[in-house]
Amino acid sequence: MKAMSNADYAARVAELAKDMQVPQATAVYDPDGDCIEFLAKPEPFFAERIDDLVTVYYSQETREVIGSLIKGASRFCDQLLQRLPGFRIEVIDQNVRLEHIFLAKLWSAEHDPGDLTTITYRKLIKVAEETGVELEGAEHLCRAA
Repeated sequence: MKAMSNADYAARVAELAKDMQVPQATAVYDPDGDCIEFLAKPEPFFAERIDDLVTVYYSQETREVIGSLIKGASRFCDQLLQRLPGFRIEVIDQNVRLEHIFLAKLWSAEHDPGDLTTITYRKLIKVAEETGVELEGAEHLCRAA
């Protein structure tokens, strides 16, 4: 058996790698736990609770925001609809854009624009927008019955 040159090996690895898919951002609603888990990048993270709704996931390596856990999602939406009866989250093809939920929380709370929680919500909104992640199977959230 003939040994591969470094150039041949690199070419073979590049060929194999081109068929691999880049990990996609995910958002999953768990109706039993009434929570939404969002992960922009599948990498090791640590979590920090920022308020009664959201726990933020930070990359262990870069410390950047890479996801979140939203607890009590439908309860939050029910409370929001009671306070703002005309409010609706935009639903396209039965999917919910995750940044809309973050925006709803940001707009419905009284936060100082320089507050750490507000800044963190803006980072979550940006990450959700950049990934284009949509929440499937949760079209009932933030919609009047």
